Amino acid sequence: MSESLKGIKVGFAMTGSFCTFERCFRQAEKLREMGAEIIPVMSENAAKFSTRFGTYVENLEKMKTISGRDVITSISDAEPIGPRSMTDIMVVAPCTSNTAAKLANGITDTAVTMAVKSHLRSGKPVVLAIASNDSLLGSAKNIGELFNRKNYYFVPMLQDDIKLKPASLVAEFEMIPQAVKAAFEGIQLRPIIYSSEKFAE
Repeated sequence: MSESLKGIKVGFAMTGSFCTFERCFRQAEKLREMGAEIIPVMSENAAKFSTRFGTYVENLEKMKTISGRDVITSISDAEPIGPRSMTDIMVVAPCTSNTAAKLANGITDTAVTMAVKSHLRSGKPVVLAIASNDSLLGSAKNIGELFNRKNYYFVPMLQDDIKLKPASLVAEFEMIPQAVKAAFEGIQLRPIIYSSEKFAE
């Protein structure tokens, strides 16, 4: 794979959509293969809960193996990201509706929200990969606010189950590398939200 991100410092922050973790791990690996330096961050909940999708120990170890670094899991450890210029771009994948709401409203009470806030102090890009069952309900206003917020970019999203979860949106995580490269150029990939024929029957 081309090292088109060689020398770029990518913050890779994960929040608690545990069912999407494996897809996100694969994209962190791809970014590393493209030459990026990965600065791993996990919210406190993402870092402490074990689920049927993996134990917290396995998840932390996976990110450490991918990045070659210890995972940042506290507000105090995330705060220096901006002052020390530790990241050139920040990816939040998966980004839950809870985290999106906090970012939209300036709430900084997790390692991930602090990482984003600290990173943004220099006006650098943030890429959000949304994963939420209520993206088109209660969370819609917060996601919409971030659509219009400077320095925020989105990985294109799919209505993943329009019959059983009509308000759900999940990022096409495989597009994270493309979204990262576009964000560096100030470009939002479009369409941002789309549906697939396989769910339209």
